[in-house]
Amino acid sequence: MIYQTQLKKLLEMTIEKGASDLHISVGHPPVLRIVGKLVDIEGEKIISSKDSQGLAFSLMTPLQRERFLREKEIDFAYDFKGKARFRVNVFFQSQKISVALRLIPSKIRTIEELNLPPVLHKFSEAHQGFVLITGASSQGKSTTLAALIDEINHQRRKHIITIEDPIEYVFRDDKCLIDQREVGTDTPTFAGALRSTLREDPDVIMVGEMRDLETIATAITAAETGHLVFATLHTNSASQTIHRAIDVFPPHQQNQIRAQLSSSLLGVVSQRLLPSTKGGFVPACEVMLWTSGVANLIRENKIHEIPSIIETSAEIGMIPFNKSLVELVKKKEISRETALKYTFNADDLKSRLRKT
Repeated sequence: MIYQTQLKKLLEMTIEKGASDLHISVGHPPVLRIVGKLVDIEGEKIISSKDSQGLAFSLMTPLQRERFLREKEIDFAYDFKGKARFRVNVFFQSQKISVALRLIPSKIRTIEELNLPPVLHKFSEAHQGFVLITGASSQGKSTTLAALIDEINHQRRKHIITIEDPIEYVFRDDKCLIDQREVGTDTPTFAGALRSTLREDPDVIMVGEMRDLETIATAITAAETGHLVFATLHTNSASQTIHRAIDVFPPHQQNQIRAQLSSSLLGVVSQRLLPSTKGGFVPACEVMLWTSGVANLIRENKIHEIPSIIETSAEIGMIPFNKSLVELVKKKEISRETALKYTFNADDLKSRLRKT
């Protein structure tokens, strides 16, 4: 009971202070991440091994505890009395238990509220194809996916199936019928769930993460066979994303995958969250959209030329990453120093900034 009381206090503090994460680790007081910076919670005692185990076990069901002790780590979602949801990872380090909790906002924000490019609305309006939201960990991919799925939910009568590990945002049916499946609870694997999804009459499929060849292959096939498929990858650009999706396959299959991707890939959004001058974070995005030119480059294995297509296709909504940075600087959303810190091509960015 003592640990449940302490846990309640820590979670309430995380919400009140607007923290994105709470860390519980032996030898330290509880730590919050606020606007990207780690901050000790004042007045809280140093966490002992007994404390960390007690707090961790307070978050888990008996089945989750059993799985954690067997596998030494576990991911799951935790609903905090209807006030908020947390994505939780519990793991061992130096034979002691640590916990990382990520606060998931209760409200699913819109594309506009997230300051994402308006061109993303095109993806929620599509009826078939493959959309990839990419970026490193903790760059807002799940939040962008949720905005797109919820937009469809409010606009069209569709059957949406999500496959997640764990379920983060909980969708409330509006016009859509939405089934959310959690890996490890509702299904053993992403690949198995995705295979069975094709027999469950979906219109829209969301894959929380594409971790292996089978998942990627099935997602591409689903997009080809009349479904609208959204998924994520841990890549930093459209060209890197396409390389990753193809290179996971053995050489003798890669030409076929190029052909499939060239016809089914609607677009790639690569995003990074940058510290804003106004507090909090703001997304910078590279956006690639399907064109016959992009399709030809994928098919002919000239993926290195895709950045040139993005650069010269602003009129249809494509956005180079450096252009996104420049726009944020012009709007005083980020500083020049921040833009230069996060760019992948500093010389090009400096040239663009001189012209503003």
